[in-house]
Amino acid sequence: MSRSVEHAMAPEKIVILTGAGISAESGLSTFRDADGLWAQHRIEDVATPEAFQRDPARVHAFYNARRAKAAEVMPNAAHHALVRLEAEHPGAVLIITQNVDDLHARAGSRNLVHMHGRLMGALCHACGHRWPAPPEMHATDPCPACSAAQTRPDIVWFGETPYGAEVIDPALAAADIFAAIGTSGNVYPAAAYAQHAARLGARTVQINLEPASNARDFDESHIGPATELVPKWVESILNR
Repeated sequence: MSRSVEHAMAPEKIVILTGAGISAESGLSTFRDADGLWAQHRIEDVATPEAFQRDPARVHAFYNARRAKAAEVMPNAAHHALVRLEAEHPGAVLIITQNVDDLHARAGSRNLVHMHGRLMGALCHACGHRWPAPPEMHATDPCPACSAAQTRPDIVWFGETPYGAEVIDPALAAADIFAAIGTSGNVYPAAAYAQHAARLGARTVQINLEPASNARDFDESHIGPATELVPKWVESILNR
């Protein structure tokens, strides 16, 4: 049986990539805005393994501040709309987020991959053990598993391999719809997902405040606030 016939007989499989734009409407700074995080901090100082080796206290201070800010904000209408899609759509729905905040999870999303790690997670640089992060972390905090004083945020830094490829790759290959929400289209490998999914037969959709750098990779574009457009898009999927 061909993939097109098989897919016509089964509920659509939906893969959704979310970026900083969806969390910005909850009040979290994006990275690339004029007043965003990278305007205030150099990538080389806070978001690389080398930065952590050079000045772990500075790196922890950056992520402690981000963790505190993330705890102050709430999921918005776009997050809640995706929870509704996962609950009511008869087919599989996977959310891949580039965001390190926990807004999707707090809204109620369950089928979720944090490809760039989680602010609310701690990682032992020595043994790889993971545990829930306290509000403030320090490099000298002992690992609960091996007692090494090499605690770091469970964040995928520049130069490191994103998490979840074992889930993401087969989901993209099977997707009928791929949607990118609030993404810049500048960060790889996520920026290539739309093109990859399209080659394998998916319809591609972008929902962004402005067209992404990879806008040409999308069959359908909705330009405007995620809090307005995502609920409308979800409604259109559920009412087909």
